[in-house]
Amino acid sequence: QVQLVESGGGLVQAGASLRLSCAASERTFRRSVMGWFRQAPGKEREFVAAINWRSDGAYYADSVKARFTFSRDDAKNTVYLQMNSLKPEDTAVYYCAAGWSLATTPRHYDTWGQGTQVTVSS
Repeated sequence: QVQLVESGGGLVQAGASLRLSCAASERTFRRSVMGWFRQAPGKEREFVAAINWRSDGAYYADSVKARFTFSRDDAKNTVYLQMNSLKPEDTAVYYCAAGWSLATTPRHYDTWGQGTQVTVSS
């Protein structure tokens, strides 16, 4: 029943790196677009990154550009978010999502994982 499962979160110090994983069902992995969103306590869910696998088009939020990288492993039906130079403001629950068009709003994605917590201390 679970189509997306995130893992790889944790507690790290500022400047450290983490790699988040999102394991997908084969059906979900065939979706054109996958994205990462995050939500901090008391804040709305915000866009982090998304890729259209058919066109290789990619978009990163300005706050993470040059620090985060989206990739995938077809053999494992898994996508990854490599996060470098982490900052305290990156602290949030990170969610993997799947959709059909590259977009920055949650409403454009209809399949979501349960989230993984990332905490960055100063």
